[in-house]
Amino acid sequence: MTRSPILKPGQNCWRIEHADRIAFLVDGADFFYAFRETAKQALRSVLIIGWDIDSRVELIREHTPAQAREQTSDGLPVRLGDFLNGLLERNDQLHIHVLDWDFNMFFASAREWLPLYKEEWNAHPRLHFHLDDRHPARACHHQKIFVIDDCVAFAGGLDLTRGRWDTSEHLPDDPRRREAESEPIPQPYHDVQMMVSGPVAAALGELARERWRRATGHALSAPELPIGSDNSGYWPDYLAPDLENTNVAIARTVPGYENQTEVREVEALLLDIIAAARNSIYIEAQYFTAQKVGAALAKRLSEHDGPEIVMVLPENTDGWLSQNTMDILRERLFKRLQAADHYNRLRLYSPRIPGLDGQCVNVHSKVIVIDDELVRVGSANLNNRSMGLDTECDLVFEANGDARIRGAIGAFRNRLLSEHLGVDPGEIAVRLLREGFLIRVVESLRGAGRTLNPLTLRVTAEVDALVPDVEIVDPDRPIDADQLMEEFVPEEEREPARKHIALVVSILAALLGLTAAWHWSPLREWVNVETLTGFAAAFEQAQAAPLLTLAVFVIAGLVVFPLTILIVVCVLVFGPLYGFLYSWLGALLSGMSTFALGHLLGRKTIRRFAGRRLGELNRRLAQRGVLTIIIVRIIPFSPFAITNLIAGASHIRFRDFVIGSAIGLLPGLIAISLFTDRLAATIQEPDLPAFALLAAVIAAIIAGGWTLWRWEGRRRDDRLRATVD
Repeated sequence: MTRSPILKPGQNCWRIEHADRIAFLVDGADFFYAFRETAKQALRSVLIIGWDIDSRVELIREHTPAQAREQTSDGLPVRLGDFLNGLLERNDQLHIHVLDWDFNMFFASAREWLPLYKEEWNAHPRLHFHLDDRHPARACHHQKIFVIDDCVAFAGGLDLTRGRWDTSEHLPDDPRRREAESEPIPQPYHDVQMMVSGPVAAALGELARERWRRATGHALSAPELPIGSDNSGYWPDYLAPDLENTNVAIARTVPGYENQTEVREVEALLLDIIAAARNSIYIEAQYFTAQKVGAALAKRLSEHDGPEIVMVLPENTDGWLSQNTMDILRERLFKRLQAADHYNRLRLYSPRIPGLDGQCVNVHSKVIVIDDELVRVGSANLNNRSMGLDTECDLVFEANGDARIRGAIGAFRNRLLSEHLGVDPGEIAVRLLREGFLIRVVESLRGAGRTLNPLTLRVTAEVDALVPDVEIVDPDRPIDADQLMEEFVPEEEREPARKHIALVVSILAALLGLTAAWHWSPLREWVNVETLTGFAAAFEQAQAAPLLTLAVFVIAGLVVFPLTILIVVCVLVFGPLYGFLYSWLGALLSGMSTFALGHLLGRKTIRRFAGRRLGELNRRLAQRGVLTIIIVRIIPFSPFAITNLIAGASHIRFRDFVIGSAIGLLPGLIAISLFTDRLAATIQEPDLPAFALLAAVIAAIIAGGWTLWRWEGRRRDDRLRATVD
């Protein structure tokens, strides 16, 4: 029976364009190498759009020391930033545009620090790097698009960043996955990118240029290639295409923002794909929390003649936070699917590789194959935010009765299953032909070594009750304040809540006004290091000097005056011992004052908006309040006063806040006091011993800071990508 076309431009996809060639690049090693070989052919333009892009990432990795991988036989470096600059040095007609998501500071320790100021992104005038923050609150730019001269393009789930490189073997303790010699070897990483050439690549180039225009305000022209050139020379000789001469659709998610119209093509496409499946639905996904997708799958499972559904997901997602939010949400959907599985047509699996010792394969791919008729590879996760909050881009094509395309689609699915099951793809094809059912084939090939294990449900009812509803953790569209009010505050409480919010806004506006007065008025000229030093020296001998100093700390906290400057002044005026003591007590009093203000401003509002579940979660997290405060004092993630306000509005206990602050302030205060005292001594007597002692203090501060930063980075690595990647 002939199947009606699934893909419909303007409904579930943006456009359908011709592809001269298509290749499925499975896992990061294949994508990194293919991108490098293709980008080497660029004549006019390379466009890179990503969720994360890191100039330090190595595109080629072998069993050799890092220093031996600096250059390859083509004379170009292996690190991304150096490689792109090398391309520009060889071709004075080439421009490279890199658009990276302007990430939330929550992700800072896992990303390239201050990329806008890195030499790799600023070394060449024709390398244009920009951070894109044009998106709603809580959203991100999640598209992964790479276009060379509008002739060849890549799209899928892989970014050119750290932690993505891996081979399809996913070997335990593979040293090539390590990003630096001093870092631990990350867990195996599985993902898929689609490579296309021809008009569909030009369409992706158009999409990328529109993203650039929205982010920067500057329009880019399509590359004008030399007369007689075509895309035939861009495809690497080593790479055999999986399919040729096929139409490919592009599906997008674009959130409604400012004058930008909302686009939900990915969501419409997924629902249409699921509805059209006849025999089987094969899914690889990082997350599974999308409510509409779950409902559509449950509906098919409840049908007497519905399709089999085989899902491959990570045993657990990457990071503590994700495991305690997204994994709990996905188990809620799993239970819904199991309840609808009246005919035993559902299987949930995770890859197993012997020797991982507690790790699991990080399944990061976003793949769906229905029957042998349609395949979708993209950036969109099966979570709600990918349906309407983040920017996404998927590539899709269908067979429409063409046996040649059906063969390529089936071969791709079999290739993925063969990787997970540790068998030859031909074995899967033979068994599918004989058995006729995908689940029977998988079950017959599961073994004791590399295999697919059934995904077990582990979340208890008590833990499930702690996580708020999906709309809070995983929203599917931007939410403004009025929507939050209507959603979470009872009608009879809305007017009191509005009054409280008005009070909050008024007090914060007053604080911002004081801060602005210090930053942009003559007050800044008066309240500076020199003025404070002179003022303090005048009352140094006075009996009230300590009390006045503590009062200055308290007032300075209310106007968000830099704490470091006050500490420096104290040490210069009172010496290292008393300066340290006054600074420590003053910082504590300032912290306690702004904590109390935060408590006044935020606690009732949090209770009204958060509900019972978030309240319970906060109380449980507050059991670690001392450690939390110590960490943010040692490694500050926001200004001192802002941290105090947030802590006061949370459920961290006042006692824990004071104890944590008292302990956490000590390392920084000691470092600043020692440095200030030694610097002043060196200025007064600039001899060799003074310089040597100052250098030793500086070295100790740098070493201590680096050690703490690395420790915190490792501690947070397991939760940094929890939200979107």
